[in-house]
Amino acid sequence: MRYLLELSFNGANYHGWQIQPNSVSVQETIEKCLSTILNKKINIVGAGRTDAGVHSSYFCAHFDFDQIINDKSNFIYKLNSFLPKDISINRIYKVKDDFHARFDALSRTYQYKINTFKNPFLLKSSYYLRKDIDFHKMNLAALKLYNYKNFKSFSKSNTDVYTFDCNITDVKWSFKENHWVFEISANRFLRNMVRAIVGTLIEIGEGKYDISHLETVILSKNREDAGYSVPAHGLSLTNIIYPKNILFDE
Repeated sequence: MRYLLELSFNGANYHGWQIQPNSVSVQETIEKCLSTILNKKINIVGAGRTDAGVHSSYFCAHFDFDQIINDKSNFIYKLNSFLPKDISINRIYKVKDDFHARFDALSRTYQYKINTFKNPFLLKSSYYLRKDIDFHKMNLAALKLYNYKNFKSFSKSNTDVYTFDCNITDVKWSFKENHWVFEISANRFLRNMVRAIVGTLIEIGEGKYDISHLETVILSKNREDAGYSVPAHGLSLTNIIYPKNILFDE
């Protein structure tokens, strides 16, 4: 039987989601706890890969277990008791046997936070940028992303992917609770894509380039033409959407 976990984590103490040979990851930490509670070696598959230091307020992963988990509330309680404080299991569902947390995802949403005034409460979740930048100009530039599919310019170098095409469905800058939030949704993302886009937009907002520079970068398909990769701690995965007809089978 296949189960889906909805969870959240603060990525500050982890080398990303995926298991690493010499570093602690979120996946490894959860697998160890599941294996202990279920008294069986459990492997989990996540909805994607988050880089080291990146957070997620909403993440999904599936695992297989040959028994029915009846008391789900108690199971979540036990799992959270074993897990460190920076990882939380929020819900568990029984799903169809062919469900896949990564490949069945229709859309993912990321948010990147920037604060331009010193705020100790945003220290570990927002990029403190000590500069005057034009967010209106950055918003206009961000809208250009809708016009393109190939985002190789924002992909980490030496990435082995079958395509650099992504379908961006929503993108915007907004001001919330004394800080700025860049929100972007797409069917898929390339490694380091969001952080490279934000870095490029910041350079436009600083006045280094015109709005049209974003299109020049995209068309070049060259990572060296894009802006710097902003720090990981400002980035969070905030939503994942699945087809309703295949998600639940209870």
